[in-house]
Amino acid sequence: VQLVESGGGLVQPGGSLRLSCAASGFTFSRSGMSWYRQAPGKERELVATIASTSGSSNYADSVKGRFTISRDNAKNTVFLQMNSLTPEDTAVYYCYNLRFNAWGQGTQVTVSS
Repeated sequence: VQLVESGGGLVQPGGSLRLSCAASGFTFSRSGMSWYRQAPGKERELVATIASTSGSSNYADSVKGRFTISRDNAKNTVFLQMNSLTPEDTAVYYCYNLRFNAWGQGTQVTVSS
């Protein structure tokens, strides 16, 4: 099982980023997927989750209305569209698969002027 994130970077407050997580080694379409983040000095927290087939999603209160999780089962990829970013969103963002307890390597998102 392999999860590879991409799309992080430096963005100004109010800006947007789209993270991607390419999955391999398992039947992606049958697995729910999640995004977590970990800011310096803080515990890792769940950001968003998307179900395998229904595509239903859940979000942390801190990102509701700003972030959108989606998936492309044909490309074995899950996305996190992040809008209206604030400095509090600065963290390493990780892709996670619960079924296999698999983590990606993380991608750094820095929101700063």
